[in-house]
Amino acid sequence: MSDQTYLAYDFPLLSVFWSMLWLFLWIMWFVLLFRVVVDIFRDDDMSGWAKAGWLVFTVLLPFLGVFVYVIARGKNMGRREVAQAKAQQAAFDSYIRETAKGGGGHPGPSSVDELARLSEIRSRGDITDDEFRRAKELVLSGHGTRDTESR
Repeated sequence: MSDQTYLAYDFPLLSVFWSMLWLFLWIMWFVLLFRVVVDIFRDDDMSGWAKAGWLVFTVLLPFLGVFVYVIARGKNMGRREVAQAKAQQAAFDSYIRETAKGGGGHPGPSSVDELARLSEIRSRGDITDDEFRRAKELVLSGHGTRDTESR
């Protein structure tokens, strides 16, 4: 009698599990490979020759190159990623602050600044009350004070 040996892939459910495991590991490998390549270019401490060397090493011998890179330089990979995330967050916060101040898309002064300037011009006597009223209506309607800026 011959006893048959059944392997995991002989059963349909285990075959699906086995295929999913390999697919997951394959995807994880590419994620790790791309993270290492991105980290090589992100590192400002390495010279251009060192970056080229690591890149050639990871391209020609990908498994060995990636694992040696992770062992040798993996500790600082996380630090560089956190530093980049903080820099991006700071740039985003700065952009939000500038936009909230009225600097984003509005290079001129705000309507409050224009009204204060108009009031100062009127108090000096450079414009009449009627001109001040018309300019104020223009500022409040959003058209600006184009006629009083030349004075």
